[in-house]
Amino acid sequence: MVNDVSAQRRVPFNGILLDLVGGPIKKARVYVRSPKDYSLTNKKGEFGLTDVAPGDTIKVLVKKRIYHIPVEGRKSMVIRLADETVSKVEEDERLVSLGFSFVPRRERTTPGNFISGDELRRSGYSDVLSALQGRVPGLNIVGASGTHGEQDVNIRGTRTIKGSSTPLYFIDSVKVPSFEGLSMNDIDYVEVMKEASAYGSEGGNGAIIVHTYIGK
Repeated sequence: MVNDVSAQRRVPFNGILLDLVGGPIKKARVYVRSPKDYSLTNKKGEFGLTDVAPGDTIKVLVKKRIYHIPVEGRKSMVIRLADETVSKVEEDERLVSLGFSFVPRRERTTPGNFISGDELRRSGYSDVLSALQGRVPGLNIVGASGTHGEQDVNIRGTRTIKGSSTPLYFIDSVKVPSFEGLSMNDIDYVEVMKEASAYGSEGGNGAIIVHTYIGK
């Protein structure tokens, strides 16, 4: 009986993401409660979510910029984005009536690993990269602990002679060159992504994303 109730709550929420002139925005990450579960917009800018409550806020990640869009009772969204702002949001009854048939792929979990800040602090290290060592399959860190520049970091397990294997680094969705100066006491959890195509070609080596209590 519990499973039947749970299934009934899976309400489709359909949307389209467009730029200011009406062109589709592809490969944008759209989520509600957790960046771990997201939908990617397709080549038409279409996306699908489930279990979106009237009071929720939808987050849209485009080119490292996050847009926060209150649902405000809508059952679908056609979203138009300007360079730095949300230009227009409207509901479309046609998207509502299409239900789950609108897009086959909805929230999906990133192929990554999540390590809590508490677990990292128990390692005894004072820097996040050293604390991650041995806690994520495939993550290899060579070099002295401390500054990022002294460490060779690889997630995907492949290295090239000419190209870099260094992943991207983020603190609360802001790209940073290193985690130097980051206090271990500020870390809520760390996400290690072997596949980070949402960040374009730069994400080919994966990404390490630190989520802090301040950002949360």
